[in-house]
Amino acid sequence: MTLPFFVYGTLRPGETNHDRFLRGRTSSEEPGRLTGSVLYDGPGYPYAVDEPGGVVHGELVTARPGDYRELLAVLDRLEEYAPGDARNLYERVERGVVRARDGLVMQAWVYVAAPPAAARLRAGGRRIEGGDWRIRS
Repeated sequence: MTLPFFVYGTLRPGETNHDRFLRGRTSSEEPGRLTGSVLYDGPGYPYAVDEPGGVVHGELVTARPGDYRELLAVLDRLEEYAPGDARNLYERVERGVVRARDGLVMQAWVYVAAPPAAARLRAGGRRIEGGDWRIRS
């Protein structure tokens, strides 16, 4: 299934991994928000963790035609995600993301904290209030 990606940390425009992994591979990037999740600070990058009532701010990124499979593989490697691997720190899941310009809910791939990582973060992680990696304190 070809879906856009929702990015909320180092892949956002202006952040360290945007130029390395997304530049030249996208046809659109637009603000959006993921509801039902909150952000936790990781070692240099954030984790989205499911939590009712929460919101995470980021961008909906659509791959250029013909670049989707390559971009999917690149992002899976970056996030160290392998389907079904119990060692994953992130899981790639399909979620509804609200597009900022018109409020339309778009289905998108989102890398969220895998269950063991989410449990550790809930127990002792530092939550990013407001759900925006760019304005973390």
